[in-house]
Amino acid sequence: MKVYIGADHRGFSLKEKIKTLLQEKNISFEDLGNTVLDPADDYPEFAQKVAQKVSREQDSLGIVACGSGVGVDVAANKVDRIRSALITSPQQITAARQDDNVNVMALAADFFKEEDLESTLTAFLNTAYDSSEKHQRRLDEIENIEHEV
Repeated sequence: MKVYIGADHRGFSLKEKIKTLLQEKNISFEDLGNTVLDPADDYPEFAQKVAQKVSREQDSLGIVACGSGVGVDVAANKVDRIRSALITSPQQITAARQDDNVNVMALAADFFKEEDLESTLTAFLNTAYDSSEKHQRRLDEIENIEHEV
């Protein structure tokens, strides 16, 4: 598994903390930017880069961050085969991975509790999708919506 990460200036510090945790856990990752703190950058660029990589690589995951988390979540979800969720707790990402097979985790750098970061990251990386009929049926329905647009 490979993890792709990206954040704008408001999510930059949180992304750097995530990188440290991934390194400590010996998880393969790639930082898709921003690689410097640039107050003039825009979140769609980084969310798109992460989402496109995850969309192309079946066993990969993505983490994106901006101030509210909403912008990167919306932008990531514009890419085919991406199921991004704005996450606020380890319990929420566990449910999102199990039920909805979320493959991108969006974080709100301005609101996320730093003390929850390691447990949330661990839950994201270690929770498997429950491919039971009801969950798969719902994901198939979502995929049908994507093709109708």
